[in-house]
Amino acid sequence: MSIKTASLSLRALARLLSYPDAELRSHLDALRDALRSERALSTRRLDELDALMRSLARADALDTEAAYVQLFDRGRATSLHLFEHVHGDSRDRGPAMIDLAQTYEKAGLFLAPGELPDYLPVVLEFVSTQPPREARAFLAEMAHIFNALFSALQQRDSAYASVVGALLELAGEKAQAVKLPAEEPLDASWAEPVVFDGCSSRGQAKPDQPQAVHIVRRPATPTGAAA
Repeated sequence: MSIKTASLSLRALARLLSYPDAELRSHLDALRDALRSERALSTRRLDELDALMRSLARADALDTEAAYVQLFDRGRATSLHLFEHVHGDSRDRGPAMIDLAQTYEKAGLFLAPGELPDYLPVVLEFVSTQPPREARAFLAEMAHIFNALFSALQQRDSAYASVVGALLELAGEKAQAVKLPAEEPLDASWAEPVVFDGCSSRGQAKPDQPQAVHIVRRPATPTGAAA
């Protein structure tokens, strides 16, 4: 069975997960057209994404930006930094960051100053440069993280759950709710642990088993994309 290309859709979804500033809101029509033209997603999912984009377009700009910060930057359950779900505060996170950044550089994708390689919009920009089969396999390896994030967003009645659901669809997986651990208070969740004695099990397929994000490396020199 052939696998549809989803390069435009991945870039559009990456943009939708980015901070909803004036520039993003000015491009919503273009994002909608890109998603519809490529037809990589189901009609139902596209309708959900349309609803999100209409909400972003109509809501008060300051309220939209404040809600985004409150949703994605106030704890780990909804963090868009993937290694928060995989490694937490363990010492494995640093080497994983370096490895991922080097993978991007080999593909010709260079991060802007201060940009972290595990930030989901950045990850999706990279995946969009890969051939369809490799891109789908890459997304599938992250499905357990996506399902945890999807569940956390659904618990908050957030329309952004539709974006993560779209990623699961592109991975060939079904978006499904998973049981999430009780969230720690904000101060506790971001506090440095007394000792670095293992990685977080948030978003893992099974507790207490490391689930590192694996990178799909192409055998030939890939065609890169400049950030």
